[in-house]
Amino acid sequence: MSLRSPLGKVRGLGSAKNGTHHWWMQKVTAVALIPLTIWFVSSVVQMTQASYEVVINWMTSPIVTVLMTLFVATGIYHLKLGLQVVIEDYIHSESAKVVLQMTVSFCCIITATAAIFSILKIAL
Repeated sequence: MSLRSPLGKVRGLGSAKNGTHHWWMQKVTAVALIPLTIWFVSSVVQMTQASYEVVINWMTSPIVTVLMTLFVATGIYHLKLGLQVVIEDYIHSESAKVVLQMTVSFCCIITATAAIFSILKIAL
């Protein structure tokens, strides 16, 4: 039994540190993904019957390369932010949080690097 009030217990948990920035970044990436996803899905639908050469020629366009890179980078960053919130909220062991956060960050960096490298290799 604790003699601390509920407010005292909450104050004892420490500050949220950069929670507002994290929240804003999650919202900004979500809004940025709306037009990028619409563009990506409509492009894929238009390319369903296209030959390999047509798709490669389409990918070499600078606008397509930039939009595809933005889509991948924004999507993976949004994924990282979302997984970070899930880990912080639902994993209670501090050591497990650290390991999972590092794993998520590493996997996101590797995935983004491989995807962007592939896009640039096709485009250049």
